[in-house]
Amino acid sequence: MAEKQAIRVGGAAGFWGDADHATAQLLESGPLDFLVYDYLAEITLSIMARARAKDPSQGYARDFPKTLALHRRNLNARGLRVIANAGGVTPSACAAALREEAQAQGVD
Repeated sequence: MAEKQAIRVGGAAGFWGDADHATAQLLESGPLDFLVYDYLAEITLSIMARARAKDPSQGYARDFPKTLALHRRNLNARGLRVIANAGGVTPSACAAALREEAQAQGVD
């Protein structure tokens, strides 16, 4: 039987508004395979739904694209994979914001 390899996962956020320094701490703490951001507590979803009702381009964790932008080059260089549900009730708007931030930095 083949030996199982460990997968190293860093939990960078557990709710919208969680510590914004967690990503940097995890990147400094050692090797990782994945960074996970969880934004969808029930109260968060209601806040996102109200934001989208006021402005269809909202409804996602607006700090997420900026957080990734701060660390994108390091994430890319290390080949880290990011798992997030930051898109909330408007995932397409979150994806557009992520692409916009990446393009501004000149990275994929």
